[in-house]
Amino acid sequence: MTESRIAERVRRIKPSPSTSAADRANELRRQGQSIVNLVVGEPDFDTPAHIGRAAAAAIEKGATRYTLMAGTVELRQAIVAKLERENGLRYALNEIIATSGAKSAIYSAFAITLQAGDEVIIPAPYWVSYPDMVLANDGTPVTLACPESAGFKLTPAQLEAAITPRTRWLLINSPSNPTGASYTLDEYRALAEVLAHHPQVLVMTDDIYEHIRFDGQRTPHLLNAAPELRERTLAINGVSKTYAMTGWRIGWAAGPRDLVQALDTLLSQSTGNCCSVSQAAAAAALNGDQGFVTESVAVYRQRRDRTLARINAIPGLSCRAPDGAFYLYVNCAGLIGKTTPMGTQLADDGEVVMYLLDRVGVAVVAGTAYGLSPYFRLSIATSIEALDEGCERIARAVAALT
Repeated sequence: MTESRIAERVRRIKPSPSTSAADRANELRRQGQSIVNLVVGEPDFDTPAHIGRAAAAAIEKGATRYTLMAGTVELRQAIVAKLERENGLRYALNEIIATSGAKSAIYSAFAITLQAGDEVIIPAPYWVSYPDMVLANDGTPVTLACPESAGFKLTPAQLEAAITPRTRWLLINSPSNPTGASYTLDEYRALAEVLAHHPQVLVMTDDIYEHIRFDGQRTPHLLNAAPELRERTLAINGVSKTYAMTGWRIGWAAGPRDLVQALDTLLSQSTGNCCSVSQAAAAAALNGDQGFVTESVAVYRQRRDRTLARINAIPGLSCRAPDGAFYLYVNCAGLIGKTTPMGTQLADDGEVVMYLLDRVGVAVVAGTAYGLSPYFRLSIATSIEALDEGCERIARAVAALT
């Protein structure tokens, strides 16, 4: 057998399950099947017009060349102002770096810090890319199951038990993809008390869904509860979810100077600076009218409430109300062991998801992809009509089980 030409660090990871599910749904649609795609975690709104105009103006004035590796001064000043205004956090320009999306910031942070065998604590359910990004950088993901009974959140006892001398990072995503769970200040303080005894552990906060929150309150940040962790914390964020700018590919990391400088060095030899025009657009998003944020969150909440009620009315399914983000993480334990009209018994959430796709053309993602079963994730970042149709089809499929 010919030895693989692909490096081990790539062979040990797998393609994104959510991307694979979306690709399968799109392929079935191309084949002429009627598919309700509830997979993609992407706002279905257009980028606000004033942001687009800022990008066009940047092009008109010739702002299409390389920028500083860390990002334009204009963008980093906008990030500094946003962090102080919205999060009560103060950073200098040299403590911030713009990246080609928040995903790039997370991956690159692992690349600059992980040695072979270093451990990263990841509460589950988790965003599907976290463990594989750790593996790709020679680290060891340590996933901790955070059950629904605990609000899908990490407890101090779990954290304490998981930390070893090899622990390099704790990664926290709040509000969470896929559950929408959000930590409170008191919960952060309790976790910080554990971290106080383990100074070798860095903390990464993935704050990408901070503005998509349904109780009208601001999402607290770990550093609001535990400012003493500032020199151990890398705060990751971006404009993709809040401003419907997924394709613009602008994220950032804010944190200790040594980490930011190392990111600058690594990215200077890999991706280079992020798109100059996108940086101008992102600065306009952060500095400009925030009305779109309020309006879009109101729409997401309407979708959440309506879809949650419909899912919870289906026998065998249940769903906890998410605090934020734009997903429902649906408990499908009541369907496990049931038999399909074709005579197949549903053994796990993966088979439930395939049954929904094959039987009624509804595409969702199995909980196995997020590290906690038996669940499936559906996205509410789509029209209310698509969500209604999806729920009707799911109800029909479940009713056909025996």
